Amino acid sequence: MIFHEIKVHYDRQTGEDNPGKVKEVYLIDGAVSFADAENCLMEEIKPFIFGDCEVQNCKRSQYFEVFPNEGGAYWYKARVEMITIDGEKETRKNVAMLVQANQADDAIFALKQAIKSYDCEIISIAKTNIMDILHAVQ
Repeated sequence: MIFHEIKVHYDRQTGEDNPGKVKEVYLIDGAVSFADAENCLMEEIKPFIFGDCEVQNCKRSQYFEVFPNEGGAYWYKARVEMITIDGEKETRKNVAMLVQANQADDAIFALKQAIKSYDCEIISIAKTNIMDILHAVQ
């Protein structure tokens, strides 16, 4: 799955009379271009912008699988080694996966449950600064 990953800095209302600068990262699914991804993000965060808004970076990111969990507060990126056997030849390929959870232990458990049908090994898992995954309207 190919996503557009956008880092944005903007002034946001963070308390009752207290605007503050925030730096957030969003993944946009289904955007056909960088401009399309930026437009999707701006539509989503427009109600929260209090002042300046600047897109810092926009790049493509690829994830083999994404496992959302409505109750999860954070996104964790896992490096997983996929093992395939073709005849007598064993092939190992590292892929990235995302899993949503409240803490690392929950992310590992959810990931193990989600990939139990694969022949693979979890290499690493780390909390990301991804706020949300948005879906571009086609």
